[in-house]
Amino acid sequence: MDNNQEKETHRAVNPGDVIADEEQSVEEKKQQLAVDSPDITGDHIQVPTYFAVEEPDGEEKALHHVKDAEEISDVIRQSRVDENGERTWW
Repeated sequence: MDNNQEKETHRAVNPGDVIADEEQSVEEKKQQLAVDSPDITGDHIQVPTYFAVEEPDGEEKALHHVKDAEEISDVIRQSRVDENGERTWW
Protein backbone atom coordinates (compact mmCIF):
# COMPACT_ATOMS: atom_id res chain seq x y z
CA MET A 1 0.00 0.00 0.00
CA ASP A 2 1.52 3.35 -0.98
CA ASN A 3 1.42 6.54 1.12
CA ASN A 4 -1.52 8.00 -0.82
CA GLN A 5 -3.68 4.98 -0.05
CA GLU A 6 -2.75 5.08 3.64
CA LYS A 7 -3.88 8.71 3.94
CA GLU A 8 -7.19 8.04 2.18
CA THR A 9 -10.28 7.97 4.38
CA HIS A 10 -12.52 4.93 4.13
CA ARG A 11 -15.40 5.68 1.75
CA ALA A 12 -18.01 4.51 4.27
CA VAL A 13 -17.05 7.28 6.69
CA ASN A 14 -19.43 10.24 6.82
CA PRO A 15 -17.38 13.21 5.54
CA GLY A 16 -18.48 15.21 8.59
CA ASP A 17 -16.99 12.60 10.91
CA VAL A 18 -13.49 12.93 9.47
CA ILE A 19 -11.09 14.39 12.01
CA ALA A 20 -9.38 17.49 10.68
CA ASP A 21 -5.68 17.92 10.29
CA GLU A 22 -4.30 18.82 13.73
CA GLU A 23 -2.61 21.85 12.16
CA GLN A 24 -5.99 23.45 11.46
CA SER A 25 -6.81 26.38 13.70
CA VAL A 26 -9.78 26.36 16.06
CA GLU A 27 -11.42 28.91 13.75
CA GLU A 28 -11.00 26.60 10.74
CA LYS A 29 -12.37 23.63 12.67
CA LYS A 30 -15.40 25.67 13.80
CA GLN A 31 -16.34 26.18 10.14
CA GLN A 32 -16.57 22.44 9.41
CA LEU A 33 -20.07 20.96 9.25
CA ALA A 34 -20.90 17.33 9.95
CA VAL A 35 -24.41 17.78 8.54
CA ASP A 36 -25.54 20.45 6.10
CA SER A 37 -28.78 19.33 4.47
CA PRO A 38 -32.56 19.50 4.71
CA ASP A 39 -34.29 17.10 7.05
CA ILE A 40 -37.52 15.22 6.38
CA THR A 41 -39.62 18.29 7.29
CA GLY A 42 -37.73 20.45 4.79
CA ASP A 43 -35.93 22.46 7.49
CA HIS A 44 -32.27 22.99 6.70
CA ILE A 45 -30.10 21.40 9.40
CA GLN A 46 -26.50 22.33 10.12
CA VAL A 47 -24.51 20.42 12.73
CA PRO A 48 -20.92 21.45 13.44
CA THR A 49 -18.15 18.86 13.27
CA TYR A 50 -16.30 20.61 16.08
CA PHE A 51 -17.64 22.36 19.17
CA ALA A 52 -15.53 25.19 20.54
CA VAL A 53 -15.15 25.36 24.31
CA GLU A 54 -13.17 27.71 26.49
CA GLU A 55 -10.59 26.18 28.79
CA PRO A 56 -10.25 27.47 32.39
CA ASP A 57 -7.12 29.34 31.26
CA GLY A 58 -9.22 31.21 28.67
CA GLU A 59 -7.83 29.36 25.65
CA GLU A 60 -10.36 28.09 23.10
CA LYS A 61 -10.32 24.40 22.19
CA ALA A 62 -12.15 22.54 19.39
CA LEU A 63 -13.78 19.24 20.37
CA HIS A 64 -14.74 16.74 17.62
CA HIS A 65 -18.40 15.70 17.82
CA VAL A 66 -17.55 11.97 17.70
CA LYS A 67 -14.04 11.57 19.06
CA ASP A 68 -14.59 14.00 21.95
CA ALA A 69 -18.28 13.27 22.61
CA GLU A 70 -17.72 12.34 26.25
CA GLU A 71 -15.81 15.57 26.94
CA ILE A 72 -18.53 17.59 25.15
CA SER A 73 -21.13 15.93 27.41
CA ASP A 74 -19.06 16.81 30.47
CA VAL A 75 -18.90 20.47 29.37
CA ILE A 76 -22.66 20.58 28.80
CA ARG A 77 -23.34 19.04 32.23
CA GLN A 78 -21.14 21.71 33.82
CA SER A 79 -23.06 24.60 32.31
CA ARG A 80 -26.14 26.05 33.94
CA VAL A 81 -28.38 29.00 33.14
CA ASP A 82 -29.46 31.23 36.01
CA GLU A 83 -32.87 32.93 36.40
CA ASN A 84 -31.64 35.87 34.27
CA GLY A 85 -30.73 33.60 31.38
CA GLU A 86 -27.01 34.00 32.03
CA ARG A 87 -24.83 30.93 31.63
CA THR A 88 -22.90 29.95 34.72
CA TRP A 89 -20.28 27.24 35.10
CA TRP A 90 -19.67 25.01 38.09
